[in-house]
Amino acid sequence: MKALVYRGPRDIAYETMKDPELHDDRDAIIKVDKCAICGSDLHIYHGETFSEDTGYCVGHEAVGEVVEIGRGVRQLKVGNKVMISAAVGCGQCRSCLAGIVNRCENNAAGCYGLSSRLQGCQAEGVRVPAADFNAQKIPDGISADQALMMTDALATAWFGARNADIQRGATVAVVGLGPIGLLAAEAAFIMGAARVFGIDLVEGRRAMGRAFGMETPDPAIAREYIAEATKGRMCDSVIEAVGHSATIRASLGLAGRRGTVSVVGVNQDRSFDFPMSKAFGMGLTFRIGTCSVPQEWPELIPLVQSGRIKPERYISHTLPLSDGKHAYDIFDRRVDGAMKVVFDMGL
Repeated sequence: MKALVYRGPRDIAYETMKDPELHDDRDAIIKVDKCAICGSDLHIYHGETFSEDTGYCVGHEAVGEVVEIGRGVRQLKVGNKVMISAAVGCGQCRSCLAGIVNRCENNAAGCYGLSSRLQGCQAEGVRVPAADFNAQKIPDGISADQALMMTDALATAWFGARNADIQRGATVAVVGLGPIGLLAAEAAFIMGAARVFGIDLVEGRRAMGRAFGMETPDPAIAREYIAEATKGRMCDSVIEAVGHSATIRASLGLAGRRGTVSVVGVNQDRSFDFPMSKAFGMGLTFRIGTCSVPQEWPELIPLVQSGRIKPERYISHTLPLSDGKHAYDIFDRRVDGAMKVVFDMGL
């Protein structure tokens, strides 16, 4: 099969790889219809990898068709169209059965495309472990593009908003208005936020936020704007969707007393200088972590089916997989308003 392979910093190659095979009776093989680049994939692209491996397939967002199942698979059948959770677990322990795969009690928690341990989804095919749990039939009324966004981006945005303790009437700030940040802002409004401020360096992204009610001040004066707008109270909840140490520090500076800062941007800074004294004095709640995708699906599926959230509108480019090298380049440099880049295997 063809796949996108990480060879080193800024070196994503379109290559032939061995077809995926069943490793366990509960595995399934999925023929990928569509897959996408996530903002966290750029960490790998830049050389900020999660392992010492090279030569593995990248990517963790995909939808497709079941083409082979192990003898232990009960819920999925060959021919089913499925969405694949970016986060995987054993599917058998209490935590996984509650949807919380990143607390898997059998140490099976993981993510596609971070190393050779679990090959990625930016390929013509992918092996899904514990397939009855880690993949789900695409529900009626949900398109392939919508399902693709639910495999990670929308689920992460909803998780980030939940972690921000948003109450009705709350004032919220979202730092970073990529697809996850914009979807998190939409989630904040759904959860009852009265005002949502959006901060991003790219005017086009700020304009997308304004279209559904966000306030998007010039980022150079955003803190001053928010301080004036809230009469010094600042924000009840802050969602950080970038992952840079500088944007996390900025997010901490936007929270008011007894506020909550929720970080979903990937950060691997081992020397981050956390303002402990300030956080203690203000009574801040700080949360950071990755999303357990299956945990979010029950709430998100009806929101997408009803049209309350339309995650597919953030897809900016659709390309063939063979354009992978070019796709990573334009996504990294935000060329032509690149927001979400999708690979369609039918092109």
